[in-house]
Amino acid sequence: MPALPPLPDPHALIMLLLTAAALVLFSIERLQLAITSLGLLTFITVIFALFPYSDVDPMMFFRGFAHEALIAVCALMTLGQGLVKTGALEPVGRVLGQLWARLPALSLLLTLVIGALLSAFVNNTPIVVLLLPILVSVCLRTNKSPSKILIPMGFATLVGGMATTIGTSTNLLVVGIAKDLGIAEFDMFSFALPAVLAGCIAIVYLWLIAPLLLPDRETALDADSPRLFSARLLLRESSVATGLTVAKARALVDADVNIRRILREDAVLMPLPDVVLRAGDRLRLFDTPANLHTIANIMGGELYAGNHHEDEQPVSDSNPLSPGQQRLAELAVVQGSSLDGASLADNQFIQRHRLVALALHRKGQNLWRASERLKDVSLQAGDVLLVQGHNNALREVKQSTELLLLDHTITLPRTDKAVPALVITAVAIILAATGVLPIAIAALSGTGLMLLTQCLTLGAAVRAISPAIYFVVAASLALGMALQATGATAYLTDLFLYATHGASPAVILSALMLLLAVLTNVVSNNAAAVIGTPIAIGIAQQLQLPAEAFILAVLFGANMSYATPMAYKTNLLVMNAGNYSFIDFVKVGVPLTILMWATLSWLLAFFYVW
Repeated sequence: MPALPPLPDPHALIMLLLTAAALVLFSIERLQLAITSLGLLTFITVIFALFPYSDVDPMMFFRGFAHEALIAVCALMTLGQGLVKTGALEPVGRVLGQLWARLPALSLLLTLVIGALLSAFVNNTPIVVLLLPILVSVCLRTNKSPSKILIPMGFATLVGGMATTIGTSTNLLVVGIAKDLGIAEFDMFSFALPAVLAGCIAIVYLWLIAPLLLPDRETALDADSPRLFSARLLLRESSVATGLTVAKARALVDADVNIRRILREDAVLMPLPDVVLRAGDRLRLFDTPANLHTIANIMGGELYAGNHHEDEQPVSDSNPLSPGQQRLAELAVVQGSSLDGASLADNQFIQRHRLVALALHRKGQNLWRASERLKDVSLQAGDVLLVQGHNNALREVKQSTELLLLDHTITLPRTDKAVPALVITAVAIILAATGVLPIAIAALSGTGLMLLTQCLTLGAAVRAISPAIYFVVAASLALGMALQATGATAYLTDLFLYATHGASPAVILSALMLLLAVLTNVVSNNAAAVIGTPIAIGIAQQLQLPAEAFILAVLFGANMSYATPMAYKTNLLVMNAGNYSFIDFVKVGVPLTILMWATLSWLLAFFYVW
C-alpha cells in the first residue's frame, strides 16, 4: 500500500477548501447560482492578488468569460431559443400529436427516440418545450395521467444530449478543457458510438419500465382547483353596502374584492374608491364561488350569473354559477420567457394576456405565502402557473410563441420565420460537424443570422442566455485554472489513485464515472465537469492509459442528471408540469443512473482499456 499523498502548499489547500465550499453552496437551492459563482470568482482573484503565487496572474481567471466553450454554450442556447420563438419544430410536434391519437404505446417510444435524437444537436430545453404541450394535451384528452410519461420524456432528452460535443453545455466544457490542456481533441461524433449504444438501453428502460414506477397523479387541471366566475351582485335599499363608497364596501368584506364594473341603469361606471353605491346598482364581480357567496352575504346583495339577461333567476342550488367560455390551463415558465425572473405584476400579465393566475406550482408543491400576493411572487424557470381565461385569450397566448401554455389542445405555434430559423440552425450544425468551422464560430454566426433575419429579437436572444449557466461556467473555469496552477489537481489525482490502489484500470475508470454521476445530482454539473476533467487526465497519465477514456468517464458521469429534480433545469420544468414529488425522480432516476453507469463503464473499458 503506497503512502498517503503529502498535503500540497497553502495556496493549493485554500483552493481545495474553496472548491469544497463552492460545491456545498451550489447545492443550496435558495442561493442564486449566478451570485454564488460571482462570489467564488471574486474570492479567487482576491486571494491571488493579495497573496501572489509564482507564474499566476490574477487577471488570468477572467479568461473564462471569453472561453471558446462558454461562447459556444451561449450561442447554442440562443439558436435553441430561435427554434422555440419561431415554432420551427412544429411539424415534428404535429406528427407526434397525430400518432398519439392512434398508437399511444408505440408513440411513447417514438417520442423518446425523437426527443433523444433532437437533443444530440439542440439544447434539450427547446425539445422539452416542444414535447411538453403535446404530451400534456394528449393525456388530458384521453383521461390519462401525464405523470406516467413526462419524466421518461425529460430523461430521454438528457440521454440524447450525451451523443455529441454540442449536445449539452457539459460536453462543450469537457471537450474545451481537454483541448486547452493539449491532451485530446474531439470532433462532434467522437464518442457517439458508446453514447448511442448505452442510450438505446436507456430508451427501452424509459419506454417499458419507467412508466410502471411512476404513480398516477392528477395535474392542477384535473384536480379540484379554484376557479373564477363572473357574477352580478344586485344591491337593494336594505343592502349593507348601499350608500357606502366602493372603498368602504371593500373594507366590509376584508378582502381584495375584484369589482370590475358598476352597472347603474344604462351607465357603466368604473369602480373608483370614492364612487357611492346606490340601490339598484349591479356590481360585476370576478372570484371563486365561495368568495362570491361570502361577498353577497356580507354586502347584503343578491347574486346573479354573470351575463346580460335580466330575466334570469338568482344564483341557487338549482341555478349555479357557470364559467361560460372561461377555462383553465397551465402556463410553464421557461428560460428566456418574459416571465423568467419577473413577477406577474411587473409583467403586467393580466393586462397583456387577459388571464388570471390562480395558483403557482414550484418543485412539485403549491407555492403560497400568506404574507404576499401571487402577482408579486418573483417567478423562476420551471414554475407552472394555473391560469384561467376566455377561450380566445388562451388561444392567442398559445399561438404567440412567447409562453408555454399547457391545455387540452395539441395546436402548436408557428411563425413565418420558422423555415429560416430551421435552415440557419441546420447549417450551423453541419458546418461544425464537418469541421469547416469551429463550434463556437458556427453557432455564433448562426446567432447573428437569426438576428439579421429577425427570427429573434435582441431582447429574446439576451434572455435566452441563462445567467446561472453563464456565471457558473465562467467561475468554474477560473476555479479549474486555480486548481491546476497550484497543483491541487495533481493532489486530488494522487488521492483518487490512493483510494483505488490495487484496482484494475477498468474499475478506476468506472469509479471516476460514478463519482461524477453522484456529484452532478448534488451540485452544478458544469462545475463537476470542470473540476473532474484535469483529474481524469492526471489519472490517465499516471496509469499510462489513453486519456480519452477517462475524459469521457467525466463527460458521461457529469451528464447523468437523473436522480434529483434539481440536477438539471428541465427536470424542474417536468416536475412541476407533471405534479411530481422528489421521490418520483429518485425511483426512476437512480435505476437509470446505475444502468447507464454500468453500460458505459463496460463500453469505455472495451473501446479504450482492454
